[in-house]
Amino acid sequence: MAQPWDPDRYLTYADERGRPFVELIARIPTPTPATVVDLGCGPGNLTRLLTDRWPGAKVTGVDSSPAMIQRARHEHDGIDWQLADVREWDGSADVVVSNATFQWVPDHLELLPRLAAGAREVFAFQVPGNFDEPSHALREELAAEEPYRRHTLDLQKPSSHDPATYLEVLEAEGFEVDAWETTYLHVLPGADAVFDWISGTSLLPTRAALPEDLFERFAARLKRRLRAAYPARNGQVVLPFRRVFVVGVRR
Repeated sequence: MAQPWDPDRYLTYADERGRPFVELIARIPTPTPATVVDLGCGPGNLTRLLTDRWPGAKVTGVDSSPAMIQRARHEHDGIDWQLADVREWDGSADVVVSNATFQWVPDHLELLPRLAAGAREVFAFQVPGNFDEPSHALREELAAEEPYRRHTLDLQKPSSHDPATYLEVLEAEGFEVDAWETTYLHVLPGADAVFDWISGTSLLPTRAALPEDLFERFAARLKRRLRAAYPARNGQVVLPFRRVFVVGVRR
């Protein structure tokens, strides 16, 4: 699951990426948890919000990217930062949260019961649900063409499920579940804003797989296709982004 994450690039749209996390934790009813864990914490800017939400809690952030954990440790004190793959996490906490991480975990539905078992009170997460959108489909179509195909055949593809599917899984594990979806309309500056957005997330595996000169050709072609799919108006692009939210509370 490890990706060549770049904290600076990822944080380019920190406000837009952070809004779903804020709305997720606002729906968690636990007033005073003693321990809170963030699985897939990234650079820690959102994990820090957990200390604002629950100032008396011991907060832990877990991520598999050394660059992300290094950034988090450098900029955010008072949080226990752990370099680890969320698939191998076997700890426990009153509240366990995860923000835009599980889509990178293959077959994560099978993993959720084990991770949820570590949540004594609440297990809550958010995943993108926009993988049919042009921002993903155009990248995959281009990557399947020559001369890129030989480099990108085995690339991992992110994926997620509908709210009802997650509700069913967590109900079977003894949770009362609040599951919903929201489509945000992100208004982003610049004709290549969608390319810049995916450069910090879903484009990373493709970039890592292609030789540098080939990626430059790939990027130029992808930018043209994305501009056609997301035309700029008055210097801005509208990016629809569907998110799926789940909050499970122990019965």
